[in-house]
Amino acid sequence: MDTIYLERAVRRHPRTLDVLRRFPSATVVECERYGEVFNIRAQNFRLQKQRPALILAEKPGKTVLPTPPDYSIGRSSNHYFSHMLNCLYDCRYCFLQGMYQSAHYVLFVNWEAFEAGIDEERTRSGSDSCFFSGYDCDSLAMEAVTGFARSFIPFFSERPDTWLELRTKSLNTRVLEAADPVPNIVTAYTLSPDPIAREIEHGAPILEKRLNRVQSLTEQGWMAGLRLDPLIPWPGFSTVYSGMIEEVFARVNPERIHSVTLGPMRFPKAMHDRIVKLYPEDRLFALREMTLREGQMTYPPEIEEDLVETVYEALRRHLPDSRIFRQTG
Repeated sequence: MDTIYLERAVRRHPRTLDVLRRFPSATVVECERYGEVFNIRAQNFRLQKQRPALILAEKPGKTVLPTPPDYSIGRSSNHYFSHMLNCLYDCRYCFLQGMYQSAHYVLFVNWEAFEAGIDEERTRSGSDSCFFSGYDCDSLAMEAVTGFARSFIPFFSERPDTWLELRTKSLNTRVLEAADPVPNIVTAYTLSPDPIAREIEHGAPILEKRLNRVQSLTEQGWMAGLRLDPLIPWPGFSTVYSGMIEEVFARVNPERIHSVTLGPMRFPKAMHDRIVKLYPEDRLFALREMTLREGQMTYPPEIEEDLVETVYEALRRHLPDSRIFRQTG
């Protein structure tokens, strides 16, 4: 990390000091609020993505938010919290590139506020709650820098009636391998068939390596999730997706799969237009024409239904319906 911005208010926070020790040669620039760097206009996301800076900040306001209505893996109360903004990887379908002005990473260091927010929602919602940590970032990709999972695994192990999802594509699972499995923590891997992953999930581990991690973690005793979201209408869709699903279950015990989610690619129109403007030549956006439906750019209903049903039927050969969740929002 060449450049680290930090808010003056967190200059002496223990997590700030820990990060700074990891990058002794980095140029450190202080600011009042992270938005001074992150939210300024006329930033070039595509250029910044080549060498992003790190911003250390305090998360203002509410730290835990409700998920969209259908964003669920079986709990009645669902919330997300974002200890980071932006992701190490550069997947072409990622909504973050259309949401933020900047490609810099923001790491919020005031985890005490996140923990308090989680406990507040637990009290309000009861025991049937799930908290998603990979909504605005990859939960594990920068674990060596953040120590996020190392801190939150013990926190959730002390709250066995509350679920945590760690969503990732990362191979950085050492913190899990070094710990005893926690029954209420799901390590959820986003998976795409190999030809798709290699072409549009830039910088992310190939499918085989992700499956190696799913296999090893489940053999250790951890629960895993499979996130087939978004589904991409690639040439030979039925063959490549069905083949991937068969490969997964040839290696992984279905009893260790907590849940699978699947859903089509979709963006709010302004976000879609911004991403296409960033990458007008990218093959992903030339595969099928997307249309505006219910405020979102997505595929026509007949294409969307074919994608979802094809994958759903392949999954049902290995898992009960109760562990397969369709997401549309």
